[in-house]
Amino acid sequence: MALIYKILPRSLWQEAEAQGCFRGAPVDLADGYIHFSTAEQVRETAAKHFAGQSDLLLAAFDADAFGDTMKWEPSRGGALFPHLYGSLDPKVAVWVRELPLDADGAHRFPELG
Repeated sequence: MALIYKILPRSLWQEAEAQGCFRGAPVDLADGYIHFSTAEQVRETAAKHFAGQSDLLLAAFDADAFGDTMKWEPSRGGALFPHLYGSLDPKVAVWVRELPLDADGAHRFPELG
């Protein structure tokens, strides 16, 4: 299983759970796909796009479970990032954990695998 990760506000995830469908955060909707990161990319994603934000969640997904709707496309520095062209059922998350801030304002990640 190749895990990929989505950082998102708790309120957005709770809304998706209530609706049974996650269509993406505002940036995803604007870009036309749901942004994910690999374990190697997710810390930089947090620092670049979520610096200082609290009440975030980190959701892990099996990239292979999305089939042809998952595309690996170049982004920062030419690295391939996972992009989901479609929506997802929140129940397909492998796990969802809090992404708290440390005293220095950096996000404290759980063990990624």
